[in-house]
Amino acid sequence: MRSRPVPTPSSGHEPRPALEAVGLRKRYRGGLALDGFDLRVEPGTVHGLLGPNGAGKTTAVRCLTTLTDLDEGTARIDGLDVRRDPAGVRERIGLVGQFHAVDDALTARQNLMLFARLSGLSRGRARTRTDALLEAFGLADAADRPVSGFSGGMRRRLDISASLVLTPAILFLDEPTTGLDPRGRATVWQAVREVAATGTTVLLTTQLLDEADQLADRVSVMDHGRVIAEGTPTELKRRLGGDRVIAGFAAADLERAAATVAGAVGSEASVDPDARTVTVEVSDGAAALAPIVRALDAADLPVDDLALRRPTLDEVFLHLTAETPAHRAAEDQEAR
Repeated sequence: MRSRPVPTPSSGHEPRPALEAVGLRKRYRGGLALDGFDLRVEPGTVHGLLGPNGAGKTTAVRCLTTLTDLDEGTARIDGLDVRRDPAGVRERIGLVGQFHAVDDALTARQNLMLFARLSGLSRGRARTRTDALLEAFGLADAADRPVSGFSGGMRRRLDISASLVLTPAILFLDEPTTGLDPRGRATVWQAVREVAATGTTVLLTTQLLDEADQLADRVSVMDHGRVIAEGTPTELKRRLGGDRVIAGFAAADLERAAATVAGAVGSEASVDPDARTVTVEVSDGAAALAPIVRALDAADLPVDDLALRRPTLDEVFLHLTAETPAHRAAEDQEAR
């Protein structure tokens, strides 16, 4: 789907992870927001961190970016210990939080110049870097307009570009498309792809499953303050079994159709009377459609609709996670 440089092992040694967290714990008065949180992010990848509200995602990001102190555990960013060398860690990261960091009263160019100068760049280097970022994120035409007139997607692109003034080793994106419409999300997704294409490692927290499916090389599902599952989007989907064939029929034909479909593929079929559908899990994907169609034709059962569907990350998410009031209260306490 995309191509970008990923560091490879040299001399037979595994590359150092861009981010490694082991046994992180953070307690608030409402309970444990992090409870044995472990995470490893490989360099040059986009890693998605998913979880319901209160799972601890924002707390994890705040601890990893040195904004909140850890109670227990160790974390390293680009080889530097978060607790022992917070200043060094901050020099190697970029952070785009859930709320806009840019100043609405300034233009896009003035915002980026401000971030660049605060980051220690000379005026000349700041101007060069600002021009490059405006061009890279499609903001050159709007560079001298006040940010107050920007769309949500444009503001988020400007937020991301501001975090890249010094080209961080790892960029943290904490729910970057919250509140955006589909067009705004699409523009931010493209911006994330372009950042990743340069080799910058990205840790993306999100509740949008299609966002992780679109962008992430690997996904960690978080709940109860810890990671409960990890893998590529495809690997996680396989946890729910194989592909499914869903066929629609007249209500009077449902039971006979279920028996026919089940016999065609050798698997039990389920019936949804409300949706008037028969569903069967198959192991050979699209190849299963032909015998099903032949069997239905032989049984003289007309089909209203026939589709092959793969499990979605939404289904994986709902299967793996659960509501946990104690952890939700803990993260709410942090927000106060």
